[in-house]
Amino acid sequence: MVGVRRRTKAPPRAESTGGDDARPPSATSTAERMATARPARGARRLPSWAPPALLFAALLGVWQVWVSVRHIEDFVLPTPARIARAAVDAWPLLPDQIWATVVAAVLGMAIGAVTGVVLAALVVRYRLARRVLYPLLVVSQTIPMIVMAPLLILWFGFGLTPRIVVVVLIVFFPVLVSTVTAIDDVDRDLVDLVRSMGAGPRQVMRTVLLPAAIPGFFAGLRIAAAYAVGGAVVGELVGGDSGLGVFIQASKKSYQVDRIFVAVAIIAILTAALFLLVDAAGRWAAPWLTPDRRSRWRRRRHAAADLAGPPVAVPAAHPRSHPHDPIPEDR
Repeated sequence: MVGVRRRTKAPPRAESTGGDDARPPSATSTAERMATARPARGARRLPSWAPPALLFAALLGVWQVWVSVRHIEDFVLPTPARIARAAVDAWPLLPDQIWATVVAAVLGMAIGAVTGVVLAALVVRYRLARRVLYPLLVVSQTIPMIVMAPLLILWFGFGLTPRIVVVVLIVFFPVLVSTVTAIDDVDRDLVDLVRSMGAGPRQVMRTVLLPAAIPGFFAGLRIAAAYAVGGAVVGELVGGDSGLGVFIQASKKSYQVDRIFVAVAIIAILTAALFLLVDAAGRWAAPWLTPDRRSRWRRRRHAAADLAGPPVAVPAAHPRSHPHDPIPEDR
């Protein structure tokens, strides 16, 4: 008889208690990393506009309570509730004034943007323009627009033209500076490559420099959009015949401070709307700088997969590999 080799019996398995000790170390560490990297569900669902909206509502509440407790007169500082009532009462007068201000702001912004791009092309193309014209344009921005507005009224008269000129003088400079900076940052190797293929100065400007300046152009236009409506109102305050500036002047003369606050709120809303429109146009003109939500979701999914690490391979259990199964004897 051939001797029989016997194997020692494996110790019995510890019963799983359902706790973390029963998990494999790799699975436990992966779960901990994913829990740490994953934001809270409530914070993830919170819209981006919610925090500033909540802060603004809190400020309005503090304003309402403080004015009511201190018994401040309405002609000094009205409450938000009184301002809301004044907006309802004055609404029949507001549409025409709002339209006049919007027309002046939009036309002035369009003309100022074109002027800024043309001046940027001259500054980049000709060294003499950079040395002579560019410093003068910078110095011109040191003059307050409230000082220039009366002169523009004298030169162009009353009406829409001086208001448009005021907006143009405000808008063109940030567009000019941002566009020149973007063109100066273009890769010189790319310019040399296009020139080596026989492109002239105009072709280089049209095919390389101006497309590369699109992000900088819209960056300056966003800044200009924040001041365009205010510039139109400044022109109306000095010598306009219609618009929110004229509405503010009439409210000031009659000591209706609540109506002044109504005009200020409308100016803020118009400025925000104009800024959002310019931002949407910038994302449409340069889509490679703002990927869509689907690509962002894919990047987040890949980042979560990289953080979790490679998947843990679990071998399939053999029917006779269980430690309690009888071990066959060798014959």
